[in-house]
Amino acid sequence: MTLTLYRGVATALGPVIDAYLRKRIERGKEDPARIGERRGAPGQARPPGHLVWFHAASVGESVALLPLVERLSVDRPDLVLLVTTGTVTSAQTMARRLPNGVIHQFVPVDRPAWVRRFLEYWQPGVGVWVESDLWPILVTEAKARGVRLMLVDARMSDGAFRRWRRSGRLSRPLFEAFEIVLASSLGQADRFRALGCGDVRFVGNLKAAGAPPPVDAEAAAALADAIGDRPVWLAANTHPGEDAVVLEAHARLASARTDILTILAPRHPNRGGDVVALAAGRGLTVAQRSAGSLPEVGTSIYIADTLGDMGMLYTTAPVTFLAGSLVPVGGHNPIEPAHAGTALLLGPLMPNNRDAADALIAAGAARPVEDAASIATAVGELLAEPDRATAMAVAGRRVAAEGRAGLERIVEALEPLLPPEASK
Repeated sequence: MTLTLYRGVATALGPVIDAYLRKRIERGKEDPARIGERRGAPGQARPPGHLVWFHAASVGESVALLPLVERLSVDRPDLVLLVTTGTVTSAQTMARRLPNGVIHQFVPVDRPAWVRRFLEYWQPGVGVWVESDLWPILVTEAKARGVRLMLVDARMSDGAFRRWRRSGRLSRPLFEAFEIVLASSLGQADRFRALGCGDVRFVGNLKAAGAPPPVDAEAAAALADAIGDRPVWLAANTHPGEDAVVLEAHARLASARTDILTILAPRHPNRGGDVVALAAGRGLTVAQRSAGSLPEVGTSIYIADTLGDMGMLYTTAPVTFLAGSLVPVGGHNPIEPAHAGTALLLGPLMPNNRDAADALIAAGAARPVEDAASIATAVGELLAEPDRATAMAVAGRRVAAEGRAGLERIVEALEPLLPPEASK
């Protein structure tokens, strides 16, 4: 497909896309109050000044961007900073975690009229995209308007690479639009060169430079008081297919330690009710955080299905199984829990965060697991030997702190694209 044909199809499918957006609203996947933003209409006023636009697909990518956004908000207060994402959950996360004054908008759907409306209003001078959530019209329209584009933490799967290579007449103008590409690894750098990117480098990655997650100290104290001296572990960011594995691991652990508490935090909190039903169906006593409950003495499974609490959960649990690693969803960034000081267990399916996972395993901060039996074994051993869990947590914090050095090199690479400081 050529870029011209893609534009024509995207224009013609306007009514279909509108119907699709309405369906997504019904399913809770779009914010009805902000649906205009998906059509390129602004949701708030644009302040005067040079605007730097950051784009990330969803929660993981937008959280990875935070250290760079925070750094630029401090170093260059003369700039207007805009972050776009594509999911309701990422918007909720950004509302809590973006620095004061940084604007969040939903990214417009990739239709020419909607993209033009977005770009004409916001008038970005620089665009910083993370990973590979690349939309042909949005990227090429931005480039045509003189936006200086940079891709950071650039990565793509084997399948995505093959697809982009096969669509050469569509992909080449897209990848040539980026002035600078900071790949997430040396191997990924080769892929982006093959796709037509010019200045491709590997200087470190944003996920390794991740910031510590925020912790609500009052909530953490209340949860710790409710748990008391019970043995506890956390299964964080679970996806469908992993909840049953976690519950099986709990059953194995409970056969030896009847007072053990498992905290299960689904990646998408709206799945909380389904997970409660799954646990209750196994005869387990469940408490649900979104219902305002804390675990009681007889609680076996605590479903932590609320947003913004992961930092508090990581600091509460001495051992964490980071899910998204037993099913093919790419894995989640292990640097955030490493910052928080919890011993980590990681499944094998972490292609999007393989470098960070390998660094933590090599440092003794994480252990690989592959199923319910290996999770139960590792959790049981670490709870029985808390000094080992503490040593892993200390090693994880060290790896996380070392990763922050890569942020400096990313900032240095971005600086030539930025306008001179207003005061100079």
